[in-house]
Amino acid sequence: MASFDVVSEVDMAEVRNAVDQASREVSTRFDFKNTNTLLELNDKDRTIELNSATEDRLKAARQVLEEKLVKRKVSLKAVSYGTVEEAAKGTARQVATLNVGIDQPKGKEIGKHIKAMGLKGVQHQIQGDQLRVTGKKRDALQEVIAELKKSDFGIPLQFVNFRD
Repeated sequence: MASFDVVSEVDMAEVRNAVDQASREVSTRFDFKNTNTLLELNDKDRTIELNSATEDRLKAARQVLEEKLVKRKVSLKAVSYGTVEEAAKGTARQVATLNVGIDQPKGKEIGKHIKAMGLKGVQHQIQGDQLRVTGKKRDALQEVIAELKKSDFGIPLQFVNFRD
């Protein structure tokens, strides 16, 4: 029986590099001068904290961060932004969270999509933060992968452990 896993992962080394590059650019750009704009990555919580003097500068820093993430091939679907909060001395703060793994509702949504395709002998199981798809024929599984790549579930999907 052939199988593969559907996962949603982010390369933290690339995220760290993107945050470092964005921090460097923000520290050298003229329009960020005297705004105390900071970007900090918290590896443990998988969050990025953005701080700046004004909400406009915060949006600009967010744009710089997104540009660096895209250059490093980190999907922006994996990043969700919290609300802009007022911090001490009139500064603005925002927390960006990196979404990793497929949660239960998303797994069910992807599973319904696979079932709706109506392929014979194809089944799926939710296993923690990933989805295992099994089938009798390799062609059917490749069709599932192609269909899932076309669909948008709001999270980046990768297909690993393809076994014949």
